[in-house]
Amino acid sequence: MRYLPLSDADRADMLAACGAGTVDEFFAAVPADKRLDALLDLPLHKGEAEVERILSKMAGKNVSAGSVPFFVGAGAYRHHVPASVDHLIQRSEFLTSYTPYQPEITQGTLQYLFEFQTQVAELTGMEVANASMYDGSTGTGEAVLMAHRITRRRKAVLSGSLHPQYRSVVETLSDMAGDAVEALPADPEAREDLCAAIDGETSCVVVQTPSFYGHVLDLEAVAARAREAGALLIVVVTEAVSFGLLKSPGAQGADIVVAEGQSIGGALTFGGPYVGLFATRQKYVRQMPGRLCGETVDAEGKRGFVLTLSTREQHIRRDKATSNICTNSGLCALAFTIHMTLLGGHGLARLARLNHEAAVKLADRLEAVPGATLLNQSFFNEFTLKLSKPAADVVEALAEKGILAGVPVSRLERGRGLDDLLLVAATEINTDEDRTAFADALKEVLA
Repeated sequence: MRYLPLSDADRADMLAACGAGTVDEFFAAVPADKRLDALLDLPLHKGEAEVERILSKMAGKNVSAGSVPFFVGAGAYRHHVPASVDHLIQRSEFLTSYTPYQPEITQGTLQYLFEFQTQVAELTGMEVANASMYDGSTGTGEAVLMAHRITRRRKAVLSGSLHPQYRSVVETLSDMAGDAVEALPADPEAREDLCAAIDGETSCVVVQTPSFYGHVLDLEAVAARAREAGALLIVVVTEAVSFGLLKSPGAQGADIVVAEGQSIGGALTFGGPYVGLFATRQKYVRQMPGRLCGETVDAEGKRGFVLTLSTREQHIRRDKATSNICTNSGLCALAFTIHMTLLGGHGLARLARLNHEAAVKLADRLEAVPGATLLNQSFFNEFTLKLSKPAADVVEALAEKGILAGVPVSRLERGRGLDDLLLVAATEINTDEDRTAFADALKEVLA
């Protein structure tokens, strides 16, 4: 029996309170092409055992990332996560509430969040970090809102090198708030002039490095121009391993740094859950979203941990809250902290070098294939190829040959004339055999 707790009268009262006459009017804000006009093509009901068989059969059509040569990136990367990470996050000491509503009895949770914040601050080159965000994209949206609060301006300039999905999150939040967004054209060849886009109305400029297209960017000139205009520089990083090799955003003049931490401690797992890193300068700490764990001493002089700042709606009055986002200060942050602790500074640097070396070897192989041109002058572990055929078709053909070759730019940047561009990522998990198989298969497909 279906459980339908609301009566028709209940629904009518709810619609009236929202100012909508019908359910269709209530969902009018959702674009028409995103709404279903009929039921999904699925059986209406089955028994539990039957559902399990059907879904298992459907899942069997998937090709797992670890079963074939894998070069997919575009914001989510396959790295080796030591088995000890999974073992440790399941220890009973960590099986406490996912969010420290009662700090005095969740000292273990607060301690690892304190360590997490310390690691994030050191990696990003910033002075203070919060106890995590949902992921990199929503963290970017929160950074833009934070910049508006600080500068008392309402216009964000988004680099054409920013991940399209991150851009979409910022645009959605800005549209709801009535804020202005100037998104520059796609920048696959790193030619844009960000400085020229910054003016006296700019609240912040958002730029990603390594960029969506893989370019490693020097941001010091943009940081200087932003300071001159009274705007903030928000730096986005989607590949956390790059912190081990590249100059930190803080050292390049960033005011806020947002990153996706999935690469450290997190598997791909079909798109989540991931973990957002968020760091800023000390002077902006009271405008930072989420929560901040701090160290103190108790009445007996023993070391302890507290929630120093808790600016979530669940902790303080809604009109005083900076955000209600940061629930990922739990399992994913713990996995990040454990993996980062196991690596240490030298280990992360070595891992970063392995990633870059793997990408250089792959780029050399693929650039030698007729019909493939490398667009990057610099990159970390991801780069863009310009192909002689539509990239989406090439990816499908390579998948038929057992190669997961990358992400067609057209999949994320539709209608922008970028159909021949392919994003390719290489990490420490790729072998010489993988690279040879990719290059040989690409040569066949482009012939």
